[in-house]
Amino acid sequence: MSMAEQDGRSGKAASRRNDPEGTKRDILAVATEEFATHGLSGARVDAIAERTRTTKRMIYYYFGSKEGLYIAVLEKAYGDIRAVEADLRLGDVSPEQAIRRLVEFTFDYEEAHPNFIRLVSIENIHHAEYIRQSETIRNLNVAVIDTIAGILRRGREAGVFRTEVEPVDLHMLISSFCFFRVSNRHTFGTIFRQDLGAPDLREKHRRMIGDAVVRYLTGD
Repeated sequence: MSMAEQDGRSGKAASRRNDPEGTKRDILAVATEEFATHGLSGARVDAIAERTRTTKRMIYYYFGSKEGLYIAVLEKAYGDIRAVEADLRLGDVSPEQAIRRLVEFTFDYEEAHPNFIRLVSIENIHHAEYIRQSETIRNLNVAVIDTIAGILRRGREAGVFRTEVEPVDLHMLISSFCFFRVSNRHTFGTIFRQDLGAPDLREKHRRMIGDAVVRYLTGD
């Protein structure tokens, strides 16, 4: 190895030592793609280390194990969507507008983040074994239920929402349609010869789920 190459590697190593949070962010970004593509069993820590120009030893130092890294990836995936939801300012608009905005956000976010859908699908294969180990994920997901409960309460008080529904059930109703479009895009699209990514069909489905949820709540 030349002196220049040695200097270059030394500089990168020093940079990583001086920015551990940046290193962890890089590892999580690459690990997200690796786990979403290959699953927990198929993902390789060696591949993650190579792509982040770090070492398995450093990855294990930060995350403890391959499973620890996988849990950290899940925590970040759920944390990201919950963080954006928190910025929607749903309390500033009418209950009907808030529900529609939440539906449209969920639709758009899941459409734009297929790796999130893949990770959730993979974790379901594992019967939520790793989510069960994360108090962080449980706490993160309390927020969206509290948000929906607040919107429903405001809607009932205003006489706008007439249907009694549990916040968790409404969350499942919204998530199921948005999730399905991404998780089953290829099989559904092939069987029924539809391109679910086509802009016109996408917009129709986005409007349809919003209308369906609002009409369910208002009883129209």
